[in-house]
Amino acid sequence: MTTATTDLTIDTTANPAIDPAEFAALGEGHIAYVRPIRSDEVRSLFPQAPEMTPGLDLFALLSASGAPILLTDSREVAVANAMAHQLFPVSLH
Repeated sequence: MTTATTDLTIDTTANPAIDPAEFAALGEGHIAYVRPIRSDEVRSLFPQAPEMTPGLDLFALLSASGAPILLTDSREVAVANAMAHQLFPVSLH
């Protein structure tokens, strides 16, 4: 009696890597990221933001692609805003 064997090798070269722009768009319109941010960093995400006192702990709500949505001093407000816009909030550290 002979035993058949199955080759379970996966050829990863046949599946090209996902384009960074496509990866960034995954979850767009469905997922939002809540990220802690210091007031010193605000201008990098929110260029239109006014000058702020340095050293404040804030929270940014960002779209799946990283586009800024909201800046607040409360994580709960960021999460509530995401949910109010039917976005699933996830945390970034």
